[in-house]
Amino acid sequence: MADLFGASEEAPPARVPLPERLRPTQLSEVVGQEALLGINGKLTRLLTSVEQGGALPSLILWGPPGTGKTTLARLIASHVGEDTRFVQLSALTSGVKDLKAAFEGARMARGQGQATVLFVDEIHRFNKAQLDSFLPVMEDGTITLIGATTENPSFELNPALLSRCDVLILQPLDPNDLVVLVGRALDALGKADLVDEGACRVIADRADGDGRRSIALTELVIAGQGDDPTLYTASAIAERLGMALARYDKDRDGHYDLISALHKAVRGSDPDAALYWFARMLEGGEDPLFLARRIIRMASEDIGMADPTALQTAMAAREAYHVLGSPEGELAIAQAVVHVATAPKSNAVYTAYKAARTLAKEGGSLAPPSEILNAPTKLMKDIGRGDGYIYDHDTPDAFSGQDYFPEALGRHTLYDPPERGFERELVKRLRYWQGLRDLKQDGE
Repeated sequence: MADLFGASEEAPPARVPLPERLRPTQLSEVVGQEALLGINGKLTRLLTSVEQGGALPSLILWGPPGTGKTTLARLIASHVGEDTRFVQLSALTSGVKDLKAAFEGARMARGQGQATVLFVDEIHRFNKAQLDSFLPVMEDGTITLIGATTENPSFELNPALLSRCDVLILQPLDPNDLVVLVGRALDALGKADLVDEGACRVIADRADGDGRRSIALTELVIAGQGDDPTLYTASAIAERLGMALARYDKDRDGHYDLISALHKAVRGSDPDAALYWFARMLEGGEDPLFLARRIIRMASEDIGMADPTALQTAMAAREAYHVLGSPEGELAIAQAVVHVATAPKSNAVYTAYKAARTLAKEGGSLAPPSEILNAPTKLMKDIGRGDGYIYDHDTPDAFSGQDYFPEALGRHTLYDPPERGFERELVKRLRYWQGLRDLKQDGE
């Protein structure tokens, strides 16, 4: 059986990075990922099926850095039969030539009765044409693919490829899992007796869900230190590590997940959570003007006429940022966040707008009632345009009750505000005007 991972084994142990030396060699050593590796976990059941003679499906391992994708790929490979060969590629360093060689090797092996599992790290780095090249060799069974990716496969992988794979989702490791990994690193460094649990948790917190990072940070702050116990206290290690950097990607899942969290916190009238997500995105390097634009949208979508000043505040915050720049202008945006989060909520305008668009599409090119059409020329007046129009300001209450919908369409109620915030007053007005319409109809 070919050795997929033999290259690292040839290097002297001292030259192999500590995270690699501590990489689990069996599933029982893997920390975290209970949803996959628990008794009823998806991967546990899949590997049980393989051990009982079932076929290994093509897999996509999706998760943030340091969650065990490569480790699991190696361990999955170790569960496949002796008549299976393994090939590893990285999309960072491989191209069309490498793919062709891998596929051709798999075809030759197949002719000799060997199956091939092809592990592709960072598979999302391949372009569409390269991803398409996997389809025929997966379809005819030449290879079983295991792809690892940090990016959402729904967006980064071709639908045809994705439809041929099971997706296993790996989660960031929780602090307790990371403390276990820090402990393993301390054992390997011979410092386990000097570092207490509080210091381990400081390192785990700085690792931010990344197992590989937790081991690397442990080595960074521990290796080379003497035996002075004061060097290994939680406060000393925290000072050495500095501030934690939250994981955030400005154009991928982290971006969309956090703006979704901010929007939902605003919609849920939670200014504290809204400010937290706002700050998280700023600290991650998000463009403040992007956040300002999204808050303007929230003011219209989730507040609308329940508090018309919310939109004014949001627009003013954007302008204030243009004038002040960063960091002073960010305070104005924070003020807008608090305003929209604490404002009374109504999506009545948003709902009415969507309904109006649907009605406009379905109604086609219906003309306005002739009485409300302009008649700037004699000919237009002669054919009756504008006949019967009532100037509302000449009527009691400045309300004529005319119908402004196309005659063939009839009246529709699109804007139906709740009795919250300023819209309480609008409800009163709408009811009053509807009463006047009813009186007019009864009179006719």
